[in-house]
Amino acid sequence: MDRLTYASSGVDRVGRAKAKSALAPLAGTQGLSRYGPVIRTPFNDIYPIGGGKYQVKTCDGVGTKVLLAELAGKHDTIGIDAVAMVANDAIRCGARPIALTNIIDIRKSTPELLSEIVKGLVRGAEEAECPFVGGETADVPELMAAAYHINCDCVAEVGEKEIIDAKRIEPGDAVIGLRSSGLHSNGISLARKALFKKWGGKYPNDERELLLEALEPTKIYVKQFFKLRKAVDVLGAVHITGDAYLKFSRLGVGFRFNNFKPHPIFRKVMEAGEVALPEMFKTFNMGWGFAVVVREKDADRALQALGEGAEKIGEATKFGISIEYGTEKFAIA
Repeated sequence: MDRLTYASSGVDRVGRAKAKSALAPLAGTQGLSRYGPVIRTPFNDIYPIGGGKYQVKTCDGVGTKVLLAELAGKHDTIGIDAVAMVANDAIRCGARPIALTNIIDIRKSTPELLSEIVKGLVRGAEEAECPFVGGETADVPELMAAAYHINCDCVAEVGEKEIIDAKRIEPGDAVIGLRSSGLHSNGISLARKALFKKWGGKYPNDERELLLEALEPTKIYVKQFFKLRKAVDVLGAVHITGDAYLKFSRLGVGFRFNNFKPHPIFRKVMEAGEVALPEMFKTFNMGWGFAVVVREKDADRALQALGEGAEKIGEATKFGISIEYGTEKFAIA
């Protein structure tokens, strides 16, 4: 097998970034906001709703992780992933989730399948402390390669003084990582093609333990995050998803990371797919699913507030994104 990359697995991050330039005209619609200008934060555009309040709306899906659920014949956790992707995205700017909706595109609706999917959506909503207020299920067999796909939307709200915009981050500030539950819902195309025979990987399709490990649902960080906000000043927040540690470049400073404890599945992906170490850090969360930036003097209080599964993983620098992993040191941006 040749060395796998995210691009060779079907996701070209460079080409995707170029293609997204076609979306630029959408930004011009922000002037239509009824109550005043839209505020741009590193990851969220938040719009005023009056009375010093702002909202953010996030939308996302679970991507090709539904193929793992289909292979496993296990659909009761994929809804957790769908909620996690949008709820975790919403809190990055300091907003608390207040409403969820979903869209399920499906090859054929059956009570059995939909009831399993809904179990996960309900559990996700409970973890995010946020209700579902609507949704849509569409039978579209001609569009579906997989049995179904789920998208969720999340509306979240934040007061003007509580907005996290990352503008106050300085070199020397501490990065606190929150433990992930595994692969989460990103890099799955690469992981599938490295691991499972069905997609050209190393291991048998019926290796149940490995399949369930890959299917482990994305952790939802809402409760931890707002417990932290009561304890310390949060300068920046990153949901470590697509593009992984490259995402930190959007915070306007550099970062050095030197503490990683990846789950065993990441080593299996790297070895089975002969994936280069820098590519792993550009694609996967490598054990930390969410991160916050705080003043170094606040790091101990932040760790105490976050509890088990939180550790200091690095610090802000002047420029660049560098990784120290074992005896390896390299820059990814």
